[in-house]
Amino acid sequence: MPVCNISKSSERGRMLQQCKLLVWDECTMAHKRAIEALDRTIKDIKGNRHIMGGMVVLLAGNFRQTLPVINKGTPADEINACLKASVLWVHVKKFCLTTNMQVQLHNDSQAGQYAAALLKIGEDCMPSDSNDMIILSHDFCQIFDSTDHLKIVFILICQ
Repeated sequence: MPVCNISKSSERGRMLQQCKLLVWDECTMAHKRAIEALDRTIKDIKGNRHIMGGMVVLLAGNFRQTLPVINKGTPADEINACLKASVLWVHVKKFCLTTNMQVQLHNDSQAGQYAAALLKIGEDCMPSDSNDMIILSHDFCQIFDSTDHLKIVFILICQ
């Protein structure tokens, strides 16, 4: 069984013995074996057999983004490597963020509409055509009939 390369007597090990909270950002991209190795390591360092050695571990991430990359793997391999497939997942208490703080702080209604549309796409709630292609309104993005218009917009943005 893999563990992290941290000994109890190392500086990092002594720091982890005192640690009450560990934050792991973008954890959804990590292989499930990484969190399982961390669990075994912290249990050993803290001398505590509870999950994560009794330490609070905050896992932050978005499962709609990149899952673990498995070289020459299939989509099923990626799903199997995901944190949700770990034996530790049943111990995770899940919280969902509901307010887009960037939109909230800048009071940008257009950004808010864009963020809401992205959520609808992620939840598979956007209208689609007979080919299952998502239908985007003119409110969502600016649609051009030719690439000539795109070049003009690009030039205007870059100047």
